[in-house]
Amino acid sequence: MPKTKNAKPEKSGKAGKPDKTGKVGKARKSGDSVKASQKDSKANKPGKAAKGAAPDEQGLVFPRAWVEFADPADDEQVFRCDLTWLTSRWHCIFGSGCQGIQAGRADDGCCTLGAHFSDEEDEQRVAGFVAKLTPDIWQHHPVGTDSGWTQEDEDGERQTRRWEGSCIFQNRPGFAGGAGCSLHILALREGREPLETKPDVCWQLPVRRTYEWIERPDDTKILQVSIGEYDRRGWGPGGHDLHWWCTSATSAHGAGKPVYLSYEPELRELMGPAAYEVLVGMCEQRLASQLPLVAPHPADPGV
Repeated sequence: MPKTKNAKPEKSGKAGKPDKTGKVGKARKSGDSVKASQKDSKANKPGKAAKGAAPDEQGLVFPRAWVEFADPADDEQVFRCDLTWLTSRWHCIFGSGCQGIQAGRADDGCCTLGAHFSDEEDEQRVAGFVAKLTPDIWQHHPVGTDSGWTQEDEDGERQTRRWEGSCIFQNRPGFAGGAGCSLHILALREGREPLETKPDVCWQLPVRRTYEWIERPDDTKILQVSIGEYDRRGWGPGGHDLHWWCTSATSAHGAGKPVYLSYEPELRELMGPAAYEVLVGMCEQRLASQLPLVAPHPADPGV
């Protein structure tokens, strides 16, 4: 298993954007990514699979169908969306076939490393819901309330505490209140969307949002917001060493609904309602085509 500092999902905030120099501005949440040039690695080149890839993973590099459209709510912003991913049949198989990111800990799913907070606001929001957790839905309630539920990683960044090998909020199999994230269970109990109660990075995975300022020939700039697949590379260099990752795994593809529908609440939060409706139209047109689908996800059934 790679060290936490080498395998850590990028922290993605909610609304806001970088300033036009690409630097982080006050309006932008610290978690969102601004595209930076990176040296290519063997794992990123066509035909190369990640070092830790399981047999059912289909690799990182394959044809994708992207679509770009103006944000109806912001004249200086355009969305660039990966229709190959968003119309794929991926779904979370936590507890029902998920192999986990660390060998021998399949029950953890992607919770092994805990969750890093996107910023102070993210942590404070989660804290409000942690205060509502009770022992019947949070297995580690006694530990978390007595000695704390947060920690700092080796880089000094704040995250949920790891307890007995995984996130302290993860209820283990056999717990009477239900296995899985106690904050997720709380949301369902209260009739909320889990994105309200969980750290930003938890509810956004495996959708990835990145930003890049594009300079046009007329010397104007436009902010390009990309919405796509959170593959192994989103975890940083150590992502290539993960035991297993679900987004390109055939075992995690086969859902009744495509991602753009099954992840509607999350996409609405990431994009805004007006842009999401445009995305829906684009996805529907793609799936309604009578011609063979261009650049389908290779992990989807029948591909």
